Amino acid sequence: MKSTLKITVVLIMLISIVSCNKKTRRNYQYMPNMYESVGYEAYQESDAFANGVEAQLPVEGTLPRGYSLYEIEDTNEGYEEAKATLKNPLDSTQVDYEKGGPLYGIYCAICHGNKGAGQGHLVKTEKILGVPSYADEGRAITEGSIYHVIYYGKNSMGSYANFMSEEERWQVVAYVEKLKADLEKK
Repeated sequence: MKSTLKITVVLIMLISIVSCNKKTRRNYQYMPNMYESVGYEAYQESDAFANGVEAQLPVEGTLPRGYSLYEIEDTNEGYEEAKATLKNPLDSTQVDYEKGGPLYGIYCAICHGNKGAGQGHLVKTEKILGVPSYADEGRAITEGSIYHVIYYGKNSMGSYANFMSEEERWQVVAYVEKLKADLEKK
């Protein structure tokens, strides 16, 4: 008797579940805003603020998108201008090779090598070719040219402006200058 009752209850449950599922009509939506969200346009007028656009104005003192604090352009003329005029704003007391060295190791040594001789891992495995030493005779690199190349990139080297802050880029420039001096001593 108990087993017949159990079988009957299970059959009734299965029939009710199957009978409620009708493929030709939509199921119930208990929270329709999650299925069909209200569309808002960017910068549309809103009555949420007193003057209508308060939330859409930039905060005072912020920089607009696309604005660069580094004002020398990414052109050959800009490179030459940076090479001739740009100087490291960090004085000798602010230069910290303990900061610049690890940053150089992370971002630069893979191609330029740990000593700046142009023999990094990617060069040795021939993934990238033509990375010269910092001390090559034909390479008159300066603080400005190093910073410009870090900021914009050059040839197959990409920009590292998004990876390092301005102060970190100048620390790397100082470290590259140190490596160049060490290579020229040899």
